Amino acid sequence: MSVPTELGYTDKHEWVSVQDGVTTVGITSFAAESLGDIVYVEVPEVGSEVTAGEPCGEVESTKSVSDIYSPVSGEVFEVNEALEGEPETINSDPYGAGWLFRVRTSEEPSDLLSAEEYTKLTEGED
Repeated sequence: MSVPTELGYTDKHEWVSVQDGVTTVGITSFAAESLGDIVYVEVPEVGSEVTAGEPCGEVESTKSVSDIYSPVSGEVFEVNEALEGEPETINSDPYGAGWLFRVRTSEEPSDLLSAEEYTKLTEGED
């Protein structure tokens, strides 16, 4: 399982990249592998407000449906529209083309896990 060191992580298995007040959110490879083949993704609408720690979408796989939790509060200004027709991109490239949505935030998330902390968190899970 790959865990890029330049990203932040949540205990709900989202990854976060913050650049110039823009937070990009996706789900980790651990989450994608645990879910199995992803067949549908529901992300928040552009212009909607998301709240840190609150559900804001869903990922549906052949095994189950899981909530997506926003790691930050702010306004969604971009969603990955390519996932509408190709949700399996999350399985094949969770940290690249499989990103979910982008949020404008006034402050950076403070309670993110490092790659090392996230790896330790997931070592005991399956």
